[in-house]
Amino acid sequence: MTYAGLNAWFLAVVAVAALLAVVRLDARRRRGAPGSGPTAGTWLLGVGAVLVVLLLMTALFDNVMIGIGLVGYDPELISGAFIGVAPLEDFAYAIAAAVLLPSLWVLLERRTPAPVSPSPSQEDPA
Repeated sequence: MTYAGLNAWFLAVVAVAALLAVVRLDARRRRGAPGSGPTAGTWLLGVGAVLVVLLLMTALFDNVMIGIGLVGYDPELISGAFIGVAPLEDFAYAIAAAVLLPSLWVLLERRTPAPVSPSPSQEDPA
């Protein structure tokens, strides 16, 4: 299997998680729960901003690591597209981290029940 084939499977799982997170955020907005966190739009903007920074850092540091011989790739398994000396496939992991982690944060968020106010018979007489 090529690196691109492996990345396609991995990024498909990431895309499903991101889609489910956006659906959950949108459903939360439609319920109108006050203080319920970001909307899907602001969440996507945040993920996009982190993605840009992470891709720039990946481009810089992967080029350094590959340039000094710390990491190598089998030329038969890469697409041949490069950013500097880093193969394009190398950026899939940065994309996955920037998208999957916030998606899991939304999907695995623990729901706390609404606070229950005491009944009049339970209130302090003081």
